[in-house]
Amino acid sequence: MSQWPSTQARRVLKALYRIGWMDERDAKGSHRQLVREGFPRYTWSFHDSDEIGPKMLARIAKHTGLTPDDL
Repeated sequence: MSQWPSTQARRVLKALYRIGWMDERDAKGSHRQLVREGFPRYTWSFHDSDEIGPKMLARIAKHTGLTPDDL
């Protein structure tokens, strides 16, 4: 069983903001460019109500430093 629960994209984005990620510029369309010192830019392409599964959460974590405890 995965250590990641399925969760809504809005919750994951809020967790990313809490650990230091910021919008690079005003969002145009459905993609956001997120930046954090020490990490490459990350493109966030989910709508708030999208359900993100365990595999995708693990991929997001690999690029952003997110942990299950951050959710």
